[in-house]
Amino acid sequence: MTDNNKLQRNPFRSAPNLLTLLRICMAPFLVAAVLDSRYKAGFVLFIAAGLSDALDGILARKLEQRTVLGEYLDPVADKMLLSTLFLVLLYKGLMPLEVTVMVFGRDICILFVSAILFAAAGRRDFPPSMFGKANTLAQIVAVAVVLLHQLTTARWVVILRIVALDATMVLTVVSGLHYAWLAARRPSSQADTPEGQ
Repeated sequence: MTDNNKLQRNPFRSAPNLLTLLRICMAPFLVAAVLDSRYKAGFVLFIAAGLSDALDGILARKLEQRTVLGEYLDPVADKMLLSTLFLVLLYKGLMPLEVTVMVFGRDICILFVSAILFAAAGRRDFPPSMFGKANTLAQIVAVAVVLLHQLTTARWVVILRIVALDATMVLTVVSGLHYAWLAARRPSSQADTPEGQ
């Protein structure tokens, strides 16, 4: 194998994975901005992180640069960023406690079920359902609107904040139950390799 082929096979050199790593590196600056009540900077950074998330998926498909690392790294980056922001916004008194508890409770339950399935059947892939993706989108919108609400109290922002938080709570429950149902029905023979997000 030539050095050029080694570089091409290096998952850290693919454009989608570099964008995912960039998103992870943005997290501390985003958290610092929110903690310092610099909500405009926090909102801009969060939008940039969201755009990088969308872009890395598009590039992975268009450039055919999907890797096993990317399939694991992308959802980890999303969860790390969102979970941290839910906690920070809760600390700042901007995120309702019940929403944060439900979001974390769902994620903990999924991790618990995943650990049991891996230990019992060696299943390593836990692809998100359509409800899981909808829930992630609702969380992203909720965080964005909560940050935007600190910049403007326009009526549409107030209404969108309420809708996004309510949608997050509903989809958290629905996606958690749907994930558990899919995990229970799926035979272990179909779970030998991870699937993309």
